[in-house]
Amino acid sequence: MAKFVTIGYGDQEGYDRTSTAVREEAHAHDSRLREAGVVMGIAGSPVQVRNHDDAGMTVESGSFMSSALPVAGFAIIEAATMEEAVQLVSRTPCAVAQGLVEVWPLQESP
Repeated sequence: MAKFVTIGYGDQEGYDRTSTAVREEAHAHDSRLREAGVVMGIAGSPVQVRNHDDAGMTVESGSFMSSALPVAGFAIIEAATMEEAVQLVSRTPCAVAQGLVEVWPLQESP
């Protein structure tokens, strides 16, 4: 099985516009994924770490990338193919509540 990193984007406004029934099913879907071993969590506040040329570390608050929607959470899932991974995340809260989910193949380093 391949591993995929998922990044969910969404905001409270979009979540609130989504029907309660759809949101509840999305949360139930997340629960089933966790029971199946998916590691997931809600995004906290990030920091940027730099240590160019190993000359000294700097740490800066905030994210490096910006998007129209804030990062809401992350997960690491296993699936046989990208298509299967996409199907798995298509019913998560960010995907159904006016947000989106990025799916990144995780190529483990040797």
